[in-house]
Amino acid sequence: MSNIASNLKYLRRKKGHTQQQFADLMEIKRSLVGAYEEDRAEPKYELLKKFASYYELTMDELVNEKIDDKWKPTPKGDSSSVRVLSITVNEDDRENIELVPVKASAGYLNGYADPDYISELPKFRLPFFKQGTYRAFELKGDSMLPLQPGTVVICEYVEDWFDVKPNQTYVIISKSDGIVYKRIAHKFKEEKGLKLLSDNKVYEPYWVETPDILEIWKAKAFISTEFPEPTAEPSLETLTTMMAQMQKTISGMKTE
Repeated sequence: MSNIASNLKYLRRKKGHTQQQFADLMEIKRSLVGAYEEDRAEPKYELLKKFASYYELTMDELVNEKIDDKWKPTPKGDSSSVRVLSITVNEDDRENIELVPVKASAGYLNGYADPDYISELPKFRLPFFKQGTYRAFELKGDSMLPLQPGTVVICEYVEDWFDVKPNQTYVIISKSDGIVYKRIAHKFKEEKGLKLLSDNKVYEPYWVETPDILEIWKAKAFISTEFPEPTAEPSLETLTTMMAQMQKTISGMKTE
């Protein structure tokens, strides 16, 4: 659930504007301001971007942060500087979700900021993703099992890399590795970058340095034609290992 309505009301009042004054500044009807502040309607992408620019906020802050007297903006380093992000919108001026299939992943490194390239990608919409910028990436390889190759991961654009959260999964676009879907080990570090983990433990963790990172997308959902297998019954070997571990733990507790 977004915080657009309460944030717009708070920010307008903090500026000392009436709804009519703010409407005049934004070149919209006063009734629309009331509808947005009462959560009866949602501003379209271009207007939302205009609101964020006026209040000197990122769109992510305006939509997702709870802005009040106690709120403080996150300090932004070089990693949070303005980046070019190309998007497409439908006939209602709503953002599409562009799909980057495996066969287009190589070209994405060169075309991620090119509006013409982005406009040629397959696109769709999902009704429960109303605010934010989303993109879908088709997975390849087995490093993130149980998600199978061919699974489509739907992600939300991360504008401020300091918002990246440990132990959650993201699509990282980098100059050296291209498009990878990984779990994050630690918070973003300006001097080091990100440590990436694979859910398939056959693959070793590794770091991607800050200058190498082009885009970060937070995984929000996935689409797959492969249904999960039922959990296998534990084998005698597995049970024996579990019992041995329990005994070791109990023994350790007794000696303390």
